[in-house]
Amino acid sequence: METKKQSKSKGISAGWIILGSAIVAAVFFFGVCGHDSHFDDKGHPIQGDFFGILYQGGYVIPMVITLLLTVLTLSIERLFALNRASGKAKNEKFVVAVKQKIDAGDIAGAIQLSDEQKGSIANIVREGLVRYDDVEDIPNITNSDKAELIQKEIDEATTLELPYLEKNLNIIAAISTLGTLFGLFGTVLGMIRAFSAMGHEGAPDSTALAVGISEALMNTALGIGTGALAIITYTYFNGRITTMTNAIDEIGFAIGQSFIKRHGGLAK
Repeated sequence: METKKQSKSKGISAGWIILGSAIVAAVFFFGVCGHDSHFDDKGHPIQGDFFGILYQGGYVIPMVITLLLTVLTLSIERLFALNRASGKAKNEKFVVAVKQKIDAGDIAGAIQLSDEQKGSIANIVREGLVRYDDVEDIPNITNSDKAELIQKEIDEATTLELPYLEKNLNIIAAISTLGTLFGLFGTVLGMIRAFSAMGHEGAPDSTALAVGISEALMNTALGIGTGALAIITYTYFNGRITTMTNAIDEIGFAIGQSFIKRHGGLAK
């Protein structure tokens, strides 16, 4: 049997991405947003200055920014990874071309197409096609059983490739919830500050009240935006993986049916 081809790259570790995002978020928040140029002599943000207003959001803001940067970085990483896993040609064209080769009984040609296509789908299909050649020489079992061996090989190859395809998606899914929760946490802290200012005897401290409300609104906006982005990207990548696995199932079924059609269901 020919040597199996596995994906060489296993993707970037989410831990390093989160750490790098946290460092960038801290530098941006404290070094850029907290710079004196964004505030007046009284320490209030200059009117219309976005960075100064963002700094007023409080210390939850860099946490949410960390989550936002993590989603953006992981999304870019998954985009390149899934494009690489899809191979050179579009999945639909590759599936049609391989099925035509299989229907014509040209297994060697189908294997060659898989070698040229590359990527996870091609690797899985290639394993099934190599197994197709191997099982023809197995004696004393029905051709239906041989077709099941081919399908089993495809299932095992799919199991090996799926962790690479789904890598880091669980992190994006978690951030879809965490982003909103961190934004809500910052909102609650801001509202506590606002109501604290209103609770003082006499006239409310308008500055403290404004800071508290600003903190609440900035955290709300950034948290919801981060959560929404995570949901969108997770849905998109999960849909692409589903499309790829459906293509694998379609070709796997075609390979098994082709074997039974060519050899019949009886033992050789």
